[in-house]
Amino acid sequence: MAKEEMNQEGKEKLTKEEKQAAKLQAKKEKAEAKKAELREKIDELKVKIAEENDEKVKEKLRTERDDLIAQLDGIRKSKDGVTIPMAPAMKKRIKACVAIVVVIALCVTYVATGAMRYGLLSYFGVPQSTLSAYTITDGDGEKHSVKVSTYNYYFAMFYNNLRSQQEQYSQYGVDLGENAVDFEKKLSQQTTKNDDDETVTWAQQIRDEVMENVKSTYLYYYEAVKANNGKEPKITDDQKKELKETLDSYEETAKGYGFTVSGYLTAAMGKGVTEEVFKREARISYIAENYKEEYQDKLNSTDYSNSEYKKYLKEHKDDLEVVDIKYFECDSEDDAKAFVKALKSDGSNFADLASKYTSSDDKFEKEANKDPVETTYKEMTRSTLQGLGAAIAQADEHDHEEGEEEEHTYSGLDWIFSSKRKAGDVKQVSTSVVYMLKKARISETKTVNVRHILISPLSDEEQEEGSKKATDASSKQWKAAKKKADSILAEYKKGDKTAEAFGELAKKNSTDSNADDGGLYENITPNQMVPTFNAWCFDSARKAGDTAIVKTEFGYHIMYFESTGDMPVWKYTAQQALASDDGTKAQEKLEKSYKIKENWLGSRFFEIDTDIDS
Repeated sequence: MAKEEMNQEGKEKLTKEEKQAAKLQAKKEKAEAKKAELREKIDELKVKIAEENDEKVKEKLRTERDDLIAQLDGIRKSKDGVTIPMAPAMKKRIKACVAIVVVIALCVTYVATGAMRYGLLSYFGVPQSTLSAYTITDGDGEKHSVKVSTYNYYFAMFYNNLRSQQEQYSQYGVDLGENAVDFEKKLSQQTTKNDDDETVTWAQQIRDEVMENVKSTYLYYYEAVKANNGKEPKITDDQKKELKETLDSYEETAKGYGFTVSGYLTAAMGKGVTEEVFKREARISYIAENYKEEYQDKLNSTDYSNSEYKKYLKEHKDDLEVVDIKYFECDSEDDAKAFVKALKSDGSNFADLASKYTSSDDKFEKEANKDPVETTYKEMTRSTLQGLGAAIAQADEHDHEEGEEEEHTYSGLDWIFSSKRKAGDVKQVSTSVVYMLKKARISETKTVNVRHILISPLSDEEQEEGSKKATDASSKQWKAAKKKADSILAEYKKGDKTAEAFGELAKKNSTDSNADDGGLYENITPNQMVPTFNAWCFDSARKAGDTAIVKTEFGYHIMYFESTGDMPVWKYTAQQALASDDGTKAQEKLEKSYKIKENWLGSRFFEIDTDIDS
């Protein structure tokens, strides 16, 4: 090619890039204007809601406000200034996006031009779609390639997530100090500390993070393929739906900017990142996630011989023993002493005293403590007592030389778990009062599986804001919540009365985080849940299919007893501990069997800074 022709071609490329930059800047300004407009409308609606007395009109205004907030929250700024909505479900998988591809080499003449990153082929994403970013070698010695487009996709997701997280920290007034990123500067010009406490640039930190997580995702993706006789496993229907909804939202936004989905993703996330690449990465992420869960479940369900369980019991007896007690934490040591002085020898007035000595401003707790269940703790281990923050479970004060290893003693716990204890013994340590019901032993109580539907007395708005606790709700709100709980339980009883039917109602109505799982909690151990919830689960009369409504500090729980577990709690604890140790070793061995190598040529086309095209 003649020198004059090369210069002319360079001018044409520059013109195209300038036009593209101008176009992207226009998109950026439009996006910022849209965000400002949304914020203004949201503020106006908040004022109207506060001033409105008609509840129906208020509800309509709230719905309108929530829709606008959803639009605003859906906007995430990309490196090019083009906005890209990040679906919540996809955010969960930001660290799991990898692909297996075949490497297609670029011609040597193109490489020789020195236009590695900004040439015409690069502009159209050809190198990113053909060159290999990494070579991964699995445990069987087989080599696999990952394209540059995958790296660029992952870089964009990681960068957007980093920016989003920092914005959230800023909103809550959290100072990240040296870990903060200045998004007005290039990542390559800022430093941070990595996991080895080494000072690295943010550009290198993200590059290292991407490489590590690419390896992890590929590992489980390839193990999934191997386990499925060499064929790629299918993703679930819910995952298909989730992916479709995400792409639909991108398509809607893309149309607003005059882009196709692929053009929009490329502009927002980097060269080579098309709609097909996005779908491929999401699918591989799902498959890796599904297999990893199956793999861990399999490791966690490993059973052991009786001799292994007995050995564990012998070595961890102090941790597995349980006691039954009445327990209350007073506000002061003087109150605790007065509590003990007024306590009857049979402990019958323990709940009344607990209510009396509850902080006067905590009306909910004062009322709750009148129920003996709230202050009765059955099958408590040392660790669960410590988890309550009990003064009697704190380490004894002691002096030790500087540099000397600290060895803590727990005289309060030693008293509770002593073989000398008997029912009726009372102990007061600092602000703690303990009344013994049953001495230390190894219990044969089994774990339980239950479902529940949580009905919070708080409004949807109050729950979203997180400014109030359920215990702050008015009596009117509590009555409304109870009425709703009664209605849902009645609906269940009119139906099939199956665990599946209850689970569907949980998905529709529960405000708990496990609603999507049909409200199911498996292998619950004593005192894992709050007192009244716990007491219902471990009632000796409980049988499969039982239902009830239980009130706790979180709201009303519509309960469904599914089944009793197969193991006593102590054996289940031992099995989980043994399986955890063995599982960790197995996972470490698997992860070490995989190797990853960055490819020099492909790395020339990595997105490297805050601005994708700089």
